[in-house]
Amino acid sequence: MNKSSKKIIFIFLIITTSFGAGFAVNDFINSFDDRNNIKGLINIGGQDDQDKTSLDFWNILDKEDKNEIEERADFGVFWEAWRMIEGKYTLENLDYEKMVHGAVSGMVDSLGDPYTVFLSPQDRMMFEQDMKGSFSGIGAEIGFRDKFLTVIAPLKGSPAEKAGLLSGDKILKVDEVEIIGMNIDEAVNIIRGEKGTMVKLTIGRDGLDELKEIEIVRDIIKIETVEWEVKNRNIVYIRISQFKEETVDEFDSQIDDIIINDPKGIIIDLRNNPGGYVSTLEDIASRFLNNGDIIFVEDFGNKNEVYKANGSNKFSSIPIVVLINEGSASASEIFAGALRDNNDAQLVGKTTFGKGLVQEMQNLKDGSALKITVARWLTPNGLDINKDGIKPDYEVEMTLEDYENNKDPQLEKALELLK
Repeated sequence: MNKSSKKIIFIFLIITTSFGAGFAVNDFINSFDDRNNIKGLINIGGQDDQDKTSLDFWNILDKEDKNEIEERADFGVFWEAWRMIEGKYTLENLDYEKMVHGAVSGMVDSLGDPYTVFLSPQDRMMFEQDMKGSFSGIGAEIGFRDKFLTVIAPLKGSPAEKAGLLSGDKILKVDEVEIIGMNIDEAVNIIRGEKGTMVKLTIGRDGLDELKEIEIVRDIIKIETVEWEVKNRNIVYIRISQFKEETVDEFDSQIDDIIINDPKGIIIDLRNNPGGYVSTLEDIASRFLNNGDIIFVEDFGNKNEVYKANGSNKFSSIPIVVLINEGSASASEIFAGALRDNNDAQLVGKTTFGKGLVQEMQNLKDGSALKITVARWLTPNGLDINKDGIKPDYEVEMTLEDYENNKDPQLEKALELLK
């Protein structure tokens, strides 16, 4: 057996043990004869009474392999702690599945990336429901900024928007639970709840000298992601609230009606759009770009992958203005950058949120999942938007007074540019 094969076998055994211990590796465990329980599995390679099976396991590796592993981390510490808990902990019966999930969560948290998270089977189901556009909650997208859980955007018409939650609000407490130190999914779980129940958020807001409490009654959040209307002088206004699974179909079902109006200019409103699926971003952006135009670049550190428009441009030669603000994040930032870099679209509003990291979902065998940051997003011209965001060509403030008086100076500026 060559060195490469040995490493592959070792990695397979470690991964299988770490992620499936005690609940999803029956075939693997049973291959160790009488070691068909969790305690037997843990003992492999770590007890004084190692039998031939465990010795054969370690003999797969040569001396160089062992040294390399020991230099990276001492896996024995994990098993030692596990055995200690098994042997000494007496307050309640051990939940092995919960312990394994906790171990994986701790490993993920150690990376220090708030966007790389472990999703339990329940969390994964909630995430998939979100991306399909229907769930029970307050209707606000949240993310991390300066280590605070921050409102990226309250969704249009949502309980969060009606209660007065604003983009940029920092959430410090949910009811009486402090959430500093939680990851996004943990916070979402306690903010969510059944329709008709109330949740109280304690927030910090720029411009306020003291904390503010906002009470929100949860409801079913059903999101229509594409809306449009004709403004004065045949200017078509299109609002895209998120790039979800159904957004492409919503958009395509309305394209013909938009074209019939023979627009002289188009305003695309991406304010408070927190992002969504990469595939949806590609399809929608291709409606505005020429075949072969670069939509974005994924920077994996050691290589780049370029994504190009597929040639379905429906709005060639029409001037475009894109509205952005602090709540425009992730895919919506890339969308705005692609239209500016390729079509000289003008951006109006405020600097975007600055989430330029790409996450990839990896499903695990028990129904849980890892959402892992795998790359950075770059605009066609190579701008790294992470943290700094995209600055508008025309910075226009939207004040609290404007919100309360139903004024929209950013939209007014866009209409002025397209006259």
